Amino acid sequence: MTATATPVTRLTPQQRKAIVAGAIGNTVEWVDWAIYTTFAAVFSKQFFPSGDETVSLLSTLAVFAVGFLMRPIGGAILGAYGDRYGRKKGMTLTISLMAAAAFVIAICPGYESIGILAPIVLVLARLVQGFSAGGEFGTSSAFLVESAAPGRRAFAGSWQQVSVGGGVLIASGLGTVLTSTLDEAALQSWGWRVAFVLGGLLGLVGLWLRVSVPETEAFAKAASDGRTRANPLVVMVRDHPRAALRVAGVTIAGTLLYYVWVSYMPTYAHVDTGIPLNQALLANTIAVLVFLILLPFGGLLSDLVGRKPTMVGFALGFLVLAWPAFRFLDGGFGSLLVIELVGMVFLVGYSANCAAIMAEQFPAEVRTTGIGLPYALAVAIFGGTAPYVTTWLSSSGHRDLVWMYVAAAALIGVIVYATMPETKGKELT
Repeated sequence: MTATATPVTRLTPQQRKAIVAGAIGNTVEWVDWAIYTTFAAVFSKQFFPSGDETVSLLSTLAVFAVGFLMRPIGGAILGAYGDRYGRKKGMTLTISLMAAAAFVIAICPGYESIGILAPIVLVLARLVQGFSAGGEFGTSSAFLVESAAPGRRAFAGSWQQVSVGGGVLIASGLGTVLTSTLDEAALQSWGWRVAFVLGGLLGLVGLWLRVSVPETEAFAKAASDGRTRANPLVVMVRDHPRAALRVAGVTIAGTLLYYVWVSYMPTYAHVDTGIPLNQALLANTIAVLVFLILLPFGGLLSDLVGRKPTMVGFALGFLVLAWPAFRFLDGGFGSLLVIELVGMVFLVGYSANCAAIMAEQFPAEVRTTGIGLPYALAVAIFGGTAPYVTTWLSSSGHRDLVWMYVAAAALIGVIVYATMPETKGKELT
């Protein structure tokens, strides 16, 4: 990578079209992923019957964490596929796997019907979704950033997270509607399945969109120059180890805080404080909507002032927020909404930046692998376990330790972001 004095900031019509298509396709991919946590408290007893609701929920969240174990494998295999055969083919494969697994979960009979086979099928389907998600982030991030003008890479990359958040928003919205319109019996017997069916159908729409987009110029040029490699994973590990470690370090605080605030906060608040699930989901839906609106502006700010200032601001914000957030979570709708909104504002600093920062570490021939594998490893260790750890701490009488867990992640983020090199204004090769 070499410096450019005056990076181009105007997006061409073709670039705008690619970003829109990539973002919409990524949205429906992440609907299927987010539906699981949205309805975990509802369907947990269908697969893990127990006299203790907390035990059933913890078992279901353990499956959530198991799904994350496949993300590094997906990041390595599907990332290498995207570096060898193109971003378009990689994104088509990931969304096909995600949608198929959603349909399997939707139609799988419960424990009372098929016994131990029910949780086995759930685990296998979630492993497939984890494999897909592991390849999705690197491929879609590379596609969006490579589709941008040089001076708008963070803005373009922010749409990766807009689309992820859009998927969470749709899942949360489905949760709000279904929990508000169906009684408890209907919701637990068949209502939650409707959400997975709709997620699978949206996946088919995303597949159609991805088939229609052209390949990125960066990959096409790398392919025409003969720079693609038979084994991008080996090349990435051998030639770019520091960049890979930096991607993992950047991800630690971001993924843990993202999964606590965006994906799991409604379930945590419902279980820990007793707030009705529909109210918790409504607060989450409003906060995620604000988050999505702010993300592109966060990307523009990063393109203007740099990656480091916005990332450090995110981590410092959560370091300050951690104690009051969990101290004042009291079961009221207003307090939960304020806590969610403040966290979402700080989270913009990470989510608007992460795709661009990671893409700027690698050349095109190893970019999706370089983003996907270290990111997925960090997500599996720190993001996938966050809901389980927070639930276990709270249910074991250690609620006061939850804020320390969040603060520790934020402190790691401050250190990593303050010491990483600035990549704004670098030319992608």
